[in-house]
Amino acid sequence: MSETMTITKIQQIIEAALMAYEAPMSVTQLANLFDEAERPDSKTLKIALENLQQACDDRGVELKQVASGYRYQAKQECAPWLKKLWEERPPRYSRALLETLALVIYRQPITRAEIEEVRGVAVSSNIVRTLMERGWVKEVGQRDVPGKPALLGTTKEFLDYFNVQSLTELPSLQDLADLDIAGSELEQQMQLLEQEQTQALIEEDKAAADAIEHEIERHPIQLLDEDQLDAEIAAIEAKFDLAEEPQISEAEDLAQKAAEVVVAVEQAVSEASEVHAEEE
Repeated sequence: MSETMTITKIQQIIEAALMAYEAPMSVTQLANLFDEAERPDSKTLKIALENLQQACDDRGVELKQVASGYRYQAKQECAPWLKKLWEERPPRYSRALLETLALVIYRQPITRAEIEEVRGVAVSSNIVRTLMERGWVKEVGQRDVPGKPALLGTTKEFLDYFNVQSLTELPSLQDLADLDIAGSELEQQMQLLEQEQTQALIEEDKAAADAIEHEIERHPIQLLDEDQLDAEIAAIEAKFDLAEEPQISEAEDLAQKAAEVVVAVEQAVSEASEVHAEEE
């Protein structure tokens, strides 16, 4: 390494390159950024990368090593806010595609016929094409049998997408089996809990119905016959003087007579106007 090339300068160059490049960069690619005379050795590059990783501790991004090399990426805890930047929803993959991908991951290299034998159904050409177009699966060779069927395996892009450096970082088949068992047990527990809650509600409703029935027995409702009902109505009318015709007060009587006089005067004026018009 050149004496004028400080570790700080090396870190700046590496950081800028990783920010500008569209894919992860390996240590070899990073070393090739420098001229031979100033090229840092691998130990110095590793130190620079570790310093850059530590510098991200309090930032929203991190320097992550994946299968293809190093890259800057947003931290997982920022995902709930960052997902608002993309209106499109992530693609949803069918169960058949995911089962095919799982067989390629855990039994690679594997042929299409072997996948069909395990799944018990034919593998659609669209599934294999989708996995290849996605960059997750590729042909890694041919099986040495009649017909030379293609062998399928995962790619570095697949590992990069799932944020791992190698297949060994993926859950083992035993872990997945244990998870499946745990999921089944949890589902059974949830069903039992739901049944217990339903039974408790039924018992509460029954207890409430019994309480109402008991109160009815203690205080039976007595229905009135027609004569008793008429008597009750008459008693209420007598109490509030509802049976008597309302009496018109003296003021109301005078107001009514005044209104009649006004109507008569208006009629007389109207008739006089008509007579005057005829005379003219």
